[in-house]
Amino acid sequence: MYGTLATFGIFFEPVLTEFGWSRAMTAGAFSLVIIIRGSLYVVTGRLTDKYGPRIVVTTCGFLLGMGYLLMSQISSLWHFYLLYALIGVGMGSAWIPQVSTVARWFEKRRGLATGMAASGEGAGILIMVPVGRWLISIYDWRSSYIAVGIIAAVLITGAAQFLKRDPHQMGLLPYGEQEVKKGDLNLQATGLSPREAMHTREFWLLCIVYFGFLLCLGTIMAHIALHAIGLGISTTSAANILAIIGGMSVIGRLAMGVFADRVGSKPAIIICFILLTIAMLWLQFATAGWMLYLFAGIFGFTFGGLVIQFPLITAERFG
Repeated sequence: MYGTLATFGIFFEPVLTEFGWSRAMTAGAFSLVIIIRGSLYVVTGRLTDKYGPRIVVTTCGFLLGMGYLLMSQISSLWHFYLLYALIGVGMGSAWIPQVSTVARWFEKRRGLATGMAASGEGAGILIMVPVGRWLISIYDWRSSYIAVGIIAAVLITGAAQFLKRDPHQMGLLPYGEQEVKKGDLNLQATGLSPREAMHTREFWLLCIVYFGFLLCLGTIMAHIALHAIGLGISTTSAANILAIIGGMSVIGRLAMGVFADRVGSKPAIIICFILLTIAMLWLQFATAGWMLYLFAGIFGFTFGGLVIQFPLITAERFG
């Protein structure tokens, strides 16, 4: 899911060239995806609790694939926005069903397990961005959207058929459940309901922190490739910047997942935000290819580390 979404950065330039829209108008579609996706997280979370991840991810994966397939037929700006709204609906199942399912399967080493599962996001970006760039260079952006749509529909709906809500469906216990219960007999008593959590200061602080992170993430993923092209860097090298972000995010997820298991999510978040600040400041002075590659490496690692820390620290603080 995230691999296909990251291709927005490489479709940006050819779509902009063909239709002559402003950069702000075109990038607004990506913002729409983020808004719709975030708004649907509560809905897809509830549906996952009720029906399980298989049905939710299958449905959203189909809608996501259809959105990309139909993108090959657009002829006006409202078509562009309408179909990216559909893609946003499909992306509504791109996070919550997965991390909640991992949480049900793992009591022990949950940080590492979440990092390994979430590394699919970075791997998807690492693979799909160069593939998308290659498709556009050989065919055209419309045909490439068809290919991306087929890949999304087949891979997502196919993989979703193997998802199980929790190990109890298979007569198993979550990994490490017995050890966790022995270590903390009051574990279940520490949990808060959503309503109770929303009345805490820490809940709203986490919302503010997450908002700041996603503001940086959305801006970079939508604009970094076109920004690099504007600096005179080739389209292939610009696509490689996105690929590096994806690849380094895999390392960040795994490394910071292990780190969080050992020392907790709060120190991990602090370290990641220090690195994020350094990366964003460095970007202000990056004008050469190697400088943008260095930015991509630091930003990608930070992106991967932060993505998995928020569900972990939420589980730690609110149960």
